[in-house]
Amino acid sequence: MSMNIGEAAKASGVSAKMIRHYESVGLFPEAARTDSGYRQYTAKEVSTLRFVRHSRDLGFSIDQIRELLGLWQDRKRPSRQVRALAQAHIEELDEKLQELQSMKATLEHLVHCCHGDDRPDCPIIDSLSHETAAPAATAHHAAGRNVGLQPGRARRRAT
Repeated sequence: MSMNIGEAAKASGVSAKMIRHYESVGLFPEAARTDSGYRQYTAKEVSTLRFVRHSRDLGFSIDQIRELLGLWQDRKRPSRQVRALAQAHIEELDEKLQELQSMKATLEHLVHCCHGDDRPDCPIIDSLSHETAAPAATAHHAAGRNVGLQPGRARRRAT
């Protein structure tokens, strides 16, 4: 049984637009076409699309999914390869989580310092406009340190 792209999208939970995108980046093979040019998908291809969707739901990148697909299709692969890929992804997620927690702490600090009244003085705007805030944060981002918009480092106005 074959289905068109709309049916495959509904059955897999992957939008038609994303199916076309996955085909264009080589993550998913181009579908067979009818004589009139419509894409046709098999149950096996829908299963692959579900695999891709589940992988994306877990935050794997396109390259990681490409590797996972290869491992999934290789029935003789050692599970340690899959585990190593998943473990590396967990470490990436931990780094992102730390970055998000740092951003949240910084914003919480700045919100706490802002009076939120009718006065124009605002430590949030002051910190964002500080000329070294963005470059310093970017320069030290790779080193695992966030500089610039940090609690206690907001630029203070002389009163």
